Amino acid sequence: MTATAVHDRNVLAAEYLQLLRSLAGEMEKAMQAIAHNRLPDLEESVANQQIMSDRLLILAGEITPTFQPAPETQRDAMDADLLGQVRVAGDALQSLNRRYAALLQHSSRSIALMASLFSGYQGQFQQQSLQQSSQKIREASGAGSKHQTWSCQM
Repeated sequence: MTATAVHDRNVLAAEYLQLLRSLAGEMEKAMQAIAHNRLPDLEESVANQQIMSDRLLILAGEITPTFQPAPETQRDAMDADLLGQVRVAGDALQSLNRRYAALLQHSSRSIALMASLFSGYQGQFQQQSLQQSSQKIREASGAGSKHQTWSCQM
């Protein structure tokens, strides 16, 4: 293996490591955006995650031979410390990804619950609105009481 090829692999591995760390940071930003109900920040973070994931996929294809078992001469030629850091960052990213997925799942359930609650109340509000309209029509025609009442049923 030539010195240039080793250098190129190390450069790709360093970029891959940096992208893994950046992706982890973006996932943290997304979780904070969800926690603080900041939709624009979440959308921006998701877009950044997509760009980084696409680049990681390309780099993985270029680096794959680096991670495959190779003769001793090739393994010795690669930067073992850098590859170890990539593996550690990848493991940390996987752990973070599981937390992120759990947060998204929990948020989805919360949204579904709120949507269900609001849709139930929406029918109540529409029915109440119709009753009020009917009462106003009766009042305009002189029938019924002139007092308007409001009620809320929980």
